[in-house]
Amino acid sequence: MEGYPQHADAVRLPEAPIHDDPAAFHNELRRTYGPVVPVLLDADVPAWLVIGYRELHYVTSQPQLFGRDPRRWNMLDRLPGDWPARLFVTWQPNLMYSEGEERQRRGGAVSDALDAIERTELTRICELVADLVTDRFCGDGEADLVAQYAQRIPAEIVTRLFGLPEVDLPDLVQDIHHLLDGGKEAASAYPRVHARMERLVALKRARPGHDVTSRLLAHAARLTDEETVYDLMVLVGASHAGSANWIGNTLRLMLVDDHFSMTLQGGRSSVSEALNEVLWKDTPTMNMPSRFAVRDCEVAGRRIRRGDLVVLGFAAANTDPQVQPAAHPAGSGANRAHMSFSHGEYGCPFPAPELGEIIAKTAVEVLLDRLPDVHLAVPPESLRWRPSLWARTLESLPVLFTPTAPVGKISWH
Repeated sequence: MEGYPQHADAVRLPEAPIHDDPAAFHNELRRTYGPVVPVLLDADVPAWLVIGYRELHYVTSQPQLFGRDPRRWNMLDRLPGDWPARLFVTWQPNLMYSEGEERQRRGGAVSDALDAIERTELTRICELVADLVTDRFCGDGEADLVAQYAQRIPAEIVTRLFGLPEVDLPDLVQDIHHLLDGGKEAASAYPRVHARMERLVALKRARPGHDVTSRLLAHAARLTDEETVYDLMVLVGASHAGSANWIGNTLRLMLVDDHFSMTLQGGRSSVSEALNEVLWKDTPTMNMPSRFAVRDCEVAGRRIRRGDLVVLGFAAANTDPQVQPAAHPAGSGANRAHMSFSHGEYGCPFPAPELGEIIAKTAVEVLLDRLPDVHLAVPPESLRWRPSLWARTLESLPVLFTPTAPVGKISWH
């Protein structure tokens, strides 16, 4: 490729079987290319995929070398107008693409708004939502725990935390899926999500409440309505998708892995272990196209030019054999040094990982308490992962269980 001699034998990511067996695929990349891999995205767009743990830690620790503003990208003028992943790399005035003092201002407002969520109250809400969702299928004796449970729990919790009208929930969830898939539906879903956030901000300006949106608007950072709309799009999308995939992947692990399936009944300590194991081995966000070289530099012998796109390979870094054996030789245990929430100045803002864990842990525990004999309805090897470069999520998780009665009417107050 002109101007990119190191990409002569680059990996074409859209054609790569990443979702089938990510660990095997990443190990093959390591053997062939090392910790930094020349890749081609859709439309033959050159980029670098960082799959080494130490290298990814370095990239995320050096904001002066690898920035978040996609306007730096030296390929912008070569992108086709209908490129499905364009939304991932198009600058928007939101927290995700901000840097320096602006990042600190926006990040401080988001962190404060999230930190004001009372943890005990969040747990109570999660339990109520999980019971409500379980009530809808507990008498059937069968369910798809992805569509009927894992995808529903975070959506209903996020709706309440952010003050979203419940009537918007079904369409909003579907549009968020389109956006995160980065497929052909993303372009049409984006304006719909934006419009919903605009209506939400207008509503909370007029009638503030005890929710994240109202706290953002009232924060000393003095976010404009436009800034709040864009930051809400990031927060709502990440909160829902990240938690949903974490719940689904953890339930799968607990149903297929002997270590966890033997302790389903009453084994609450194993839920925390399973959640952490998933972040190491089946992290909800596999890759993220989110760093752009500020100047010419070198990483693991690869010459990276100013403006090059660097894709963060979270899933690959977490399974890097150079750190995995030393970190958790017999399972992840309590080791939380994974890269699943990124790292450094542009990592997942505090306290989002903690809140996400409360949601995921409560959802898994409630389901196992309510359906103690739940088991897979199909052979484990027949479960399929959705084909995606970015997210790690099951297409479905069909289970069987002894039908039980609903817990009854639930009060939110």
